[in-house]
Parts: sequence; C-alpha cells; structure tokens
Amino acid sequence: MTAKPAAAAARATVYGYPRQGRNRELKKAVEGYWKGRVTADALRETAAGLRRSHWQQLAEDGIHEVPTGDFSHYDHVLDTSVMVGAAPERHRGAVEADALDGYFAMARGTQDVAPLEMTKWFDTNYHYLVPELGPGTVFTANSVKQVAELREAVALGYTARPVLVGPITYLLLAKPAPGVSADFEPLTLLDRLLPVYAQVLADLHAAGAEWVQLDEPALVQDRTPADLNAAARAYRELGAAADRPKLLVASYFGRLGEALPVLAAAPVEGLALDFTEAGAANLDDLAAVGGLPGKRLVAGIVNGRNIWINDFRKSLATLGTLLGLADRVDVAASCSLLHVPLDADAERDLDPQVRRWLAFARQKTREIAVLARGLGRGTDTITAELAANRADLASRAGSALTHDPAVRARTAAVTHADGRRGRPYAERAAAQRAHLRLPLLPTTTIGSFPQTDELRAARADLRAGRIDTAGYEARIKGEIEEVVSFQEKTGIDVLVHGEPERNDMVQYFAEQLTGYLATQHGWVQSYGTRYVRPPVLAGDISRPEPMTVRWTSYAQSLTSKPVKGMLTGPVTMLAWSFVRDDQPLGDTARQVALALRDEVNDLEAAGTAVIQVDEPALRETLPLRAADRADYLAWATEAFRLTTSGVRPDTQIHTHMCYAEFGDIVQAIDDLDADVISLEAARSHMQVARELAAHGYPRAAGPGVWDIHSPRVPSAGEAAGLLRTGLEAIPAERLWVNPDCGLKTRGWTETRASLENLVAAAREVRAALAGDDA
Repeated sequence: MTAKPAAAAARATVYGYPRQGRNRELKKAVEGYWKGRVTADALRETAAGLRRSHWQQLAEDGIHEVPTGDFSHYDHVLDTSVMVGAAPERHRGAVEADALDGYFAMARGTQDVAPLEMTKWFDTNYHYLVPELGPGTVFTANSVKQVAELREAVALGYTARPVLVGPITYLLLAKPAPGVSADFEPLTLLDRLLPVYAQVLADLHAAGAEWVQLDEPALVQDRTPADLNAAARAYRELGAAADRPKLLVASYFGRLGEALPVLAAAPVEGLALDFTEAGAANLDDLAAVGGLPGKRLVAGIVNGRNIWINDFRKSLATLGTLLGLADRVDVAASCSLLHVPLDADAERDLDPQVRRWLAFARQKTREIAVLARGLGRGTDTITAELAANRADLASRAGSALTHDPAVRARTAAVTHADGRRGRPYAERAAAQRAHLRLPLLPTTTIGSFPQTDELRAARADLRAGRIDTAGYEARIKGEIEEVVSFQEKTGIDVLVHGEPERNDMVQYFAEQLTGYLATQHGWVQSYGTRYVRPPVLAGDISRPEPMTVRWTSYAQSLTSKPVKGMLTGPVTMLAWSFVRDDQPLGDTARQVALALRDEVNDLEAAGTAVIQVDEPALRETLPLRAADRADYLAWATEAFRLTTSGVRPDTQIHTHMCYAEFGDIVQAIDDLDADVISLEAARSHMQVARELAAHGYPRAAGPGVWDIHSPRVPSAGEAAGLLRTGLEAIPAERLWVNPDCGLKTRGWTETRASLENLVAAAREVRAALAGDDA
C-alpha cells in the first residue's frame, strides 16, 4: 500500500552527531592542547573543521535541518553550565583568566582544584559533568558558543536548529555544591534560570534561528507533581517570551508519560518524541491527549543508540499513524547520534552481508532521509530501498550466527542453585581470611595499569606484521613483570597483572567469544577524550577456550602475594556492546554469564584465589522508570551470581562499579553476593560509603580514595582523610583501600606517586587504629 503523502513534505533531521571525526581528530587536538603541542587557535580550527564536515555529511545524506550547539570540546552539560554562568566558585578564577583553560579545569581538575563530579548520562555509557549549584548561585547568560556555531552553519547555507539542554533537565541533573546542604534542591533555582534561558533564546533568534530545540530527557523518568509543575511553568514562561524562535521540546530514552500532557499544553511550537525505546506507549499517550493540533511533531523513529538497520515497513506504519496526530510530522533518530559510531562502510573487515545489517551514524541519517521521503511523497518513491531493507532483515534473521542450539540448550538447563554460593558470606569471609592472610585495610587496584606508548606501538606493530606473536608476547611479559615489581615494592597487598594485553575491558573478551563482532573504526565517546569501540553482540554466546588464565597465572608466578583474576561481568558485556535486539536482554545475559562462569572456574583451578568480575554498568543500565526495574535487576543480579557461584568458599569474589548513582541500587549490590565491592567515591566524598551503611550492607567494600579521571595526584593526607570518612560508615575489618577505577588512561608518573600515597595513607590509618586498640 502506498502511504498517503503528508500535507507538507516531511523533513529529515537529527538531534546531534558524533563529535570525534573519522580519525578521532578532536581527541588528538584536545589532548595535544593539554600537552602544549597544539595551540588554542589550532584546537578551535580543528573543531570548526569537524563541524563543517559533519554538516556537509548530514546534508549529503539527505538531512534537511542540521543541529548546532551539539558539538563539544568535552561535554554538552558542561557547555550548558558555561552558557548559564554556573562555574563552581573554586574554578571562577581560572575561567575568568582563560575561558578554555578554565573549561578544561572544570572537566579534569588541576593539581590544586578538584574537577566537577562525573556520572552517567541517563542509562547510557556517556559521562557528563554534574553541575554544582546552591542557594547562592547566580546565573548569567553566555551564548557566545551557541550563537557562533549557529552563524557558522547559516553562513555555509544550511538550515540549522540550535540544540540546548533544557532548563528542567539541567537542574534535575545538578547536585548541591560542596558545603551546601544535601537537602538543597537545585530545581528551586528555576525562577533565576529561566530569564537566562530567555536571553540565550533571544540571542539565537537574533542570529537567525527559526527553531531552537530544548532537550528534556529527564522528563521520561518518574517525576513528582512538583517537577511537572516546574516544567509547565518553565515552558509557559519561555513560550510567552516575545523575542524568541520557535521552540521544539525534545524527550528521548523512553516514555514521556505524565509529562506529555504538560508539554502538549505548553505554548511551544513542537515536540520531539522517542518512538523506539517506548514507541507504542508514546504513540498511545499522544493519541490519548488528542495529539498536537497546530504543532510540529518530530518522530524519533530510527534508534539512535543501537546499530541495527531500521525496519522500514514498521517505521512507516508508525509514521503513517502519527500523520493524524500533529500539524506536521518530521523524521529523526530517537536521540543524538553521539551514542553510535560514525560510518559502518569503514568496517571493511566485516563480511559484506553482515555489514549490511549495521547502521552507524551515516547509515542512520540515510535511513531517516528515506523514511522522510516515503512519508512525505509516498512509498512508491522508495520501492528499491524497501526491497533492499526487507532482504537485509531476512538475511540477519536467517543467519547461523544468530542461533547456536548447544548454547540455547545449556541456557535452558540453568537451575536456581546454579546462581547461589554454597556457603553464606560469614563462613566464606572466615575461609578467605585464613587463606589470604591480608592485613587490616588491604590495598589493591582495580585492574588496569597505564597503557604506555611502547605497548600501543607493539600492538600496532603486531597488526602491521612488523613483529611476530612471540615478539609481542615478550613485550606483554615485560609489562607484567614491571607492574608486579612496582606493586610489590610499593607494598600493595592484592596485586593485578595490569592488563597490558587488553585493548578494552569489553572488546578484549568479545573478540574471544563466539557471537560477537569486533569493529576497527567504531569509536564512540565515553567521556571527554575517552573513546571506546563497543563490540556488536550479534548471535548466541559461548567461550571456545580460556581467555585470561595464561596471563594471570604468569603474573602469579612472579610473586607470593595474591594476584586477582580480572573479568568483565555479563551486564557490562551487554551494556558496553551494541546488543542484539531480537531476543530479551535477560536471555542474552544468561548466555554471557555461562561463558564467563567457565572462565571463573578455570582461573580458580589454575590457583587464582581472588577473582574480580567488574560490573560498572549495573546502575547505568537500570531502567529509567521504577516500574521497569524489578525485572531488570532480577536477571542482572542472577547473571552475576551465575558467573561467580561455581567457586569454593575460600575463593574471594570481587566486583567493581564506578561513575554512577549507586544509592538507587544498593539492594541489588547486596543481591550480587560478592565478597568485596570496590566503588568510585573520591569525587563524591565517600557518599557511596554512607549509602552502603544506611542499607546495612554486610560485606566488604572499597570506596575509592583516588579520582583517576583527573591528572591530580592526591596526597597521602588527602587519601587518609577519605579513608577516615569511609571508616565512619564501614568497619575497618571490612574496608578496602583502592583507587576509583582502572589506571589505563593515566601516566606512569602520576600512577606511581598516587599509589605510593595510597599505600602510605592505608599504613597511617592502620597505625592509628592499632594505637586506638592498644
């Protein structure tokens, strides 16, 4: 059937685009600037060139309205703090002295001043810088960046729509500044903030903006009546401003729910909704409020977070239904394309047919353009595209890669007992104390050590054939020897091998498991200049052979101290991959858990007494709506226990989590039944330790005392102070001492100094505790 053309041709648009460039030019320019090799002007020119390239690509792929303001040197929430003049007091001097250096100081800190706290952007693996606000915060408008980037696009001839973080989401993401009562609610600052937003909107209007997009993803979460009233007031006031562009309020990552009637009734000209994450619910809710008569609807119909091709037939059916619910319907991705790699066509190592199943940012923009054309002009204008799409979907569904009968049979045979340790924690802890003989406040690290230039060069030489496998493995052994020797000399109690053989904590394992596909150029921003290549979880998962035993055993042969075996947990293996969308996530998690269980058991059999299974993504993947969380946490915690429950009582199981809000999942952390958990805590001043104590968490914990995402070297006194704060919540016999996270991104100079200070802090506090007992 040919779809009826819309009254006006549908426009194709996106909310944001990957920032890094085809060869991660932005990362190289920013890091070069930090090291003094790139000037500020050169950095700005690189950024401007990337923006021009992105807009050109979007236009070539059929996008009618390009976004501006989404580009960032580090983080778009930090950009918003700059836009509204909300630099923390401790950074004001640096910002006033040099705007660019002050910006990076807020992001990374300096030796003397701590950075802003970092945490996950909703349920993604992108990290944002948390605004710090208080009763004394004074907002001032600074629209220089937003106006300049709009003018760049307009001067190049593009129809452009600036994109801003909305005022409600900005305030709901903020936290009380240091020294401000934890009871302070940043949303109470809304009346101060709205005039600043009104001024920015007026500046953009004067610069030629017809539309401005205000992103409000926080409204897809459970919101209180006060939150909804604040949203209604905000858009009533902004909508009433005389000097403004048309306003498009965008939500994504889920169902807008109770906020939909609030925004539908607001005096704004358009809404953008996600029809992928909660498509049926948003569609039903939109119909229930009577649609958006007289308004523009931007339909997020192409998944902006995953990499599988769109089902054109299903999308066109949804879009056809939406035509009757708004004055005009335009087509977009469900969220910014920041969360996917740039171009699947660059993946020449993948089978060409498999590559046709994948849609990265460039492919998604083309999908959006095809759907807009089919919606606006009729499906007879996209006949060839529809036929190719059907063939590619059928190819994936029928592939042997996606179905392994042996894996499915093993998963179906899992019992409740398979996910339970044989002894309660108290008995296990006693057995582990006798086995490991560790001191009070044992010290350890999270796993990875700095990846040196020499190591990266050796990896590149191996890929290029300049050295053979034996030469590469000799280099790996040398790195492990150096790491083990340093830890022994420093006095660390439980060692790690440093993971020199690993390119990434998920990719390394994915490359050794069946069912995964690895990319060569699929870089995605995690935070700042940290980019990862999420593997593609395409089919049923199994482990052909041991993955970590060899290198862990080699490290253990070099020392009498325990060396941790290091694995990435099943939930994180899913969360930091592009996961298959053709079966429930819980089923996929069970498959991954069984593959990892085999590895845990082989490590124990090889003599590894401490095994860490990292799950930093457990909180990140938590559904945004409370009603959806129980089911997720049930299969997520079961998957972890299935991974770890096949070991003896005297084998100590660790886990690790970082850069997320843990208060929401303390019960789930408890349900993991790990013997020891290490957690990010330095930037939040041991908040998680207090949350564990309030819950009555009964096992051992290591809240971090070194923020490894900053180049600062914490003094022994600073680390000792954090330890003492931790002791106020966690008894000494259950408190571990460790950094916040792995050390892969740090340099050896700061790593040596920081770990020496960490060990000194542990010794100082141990001595004080011994004196108290005397």
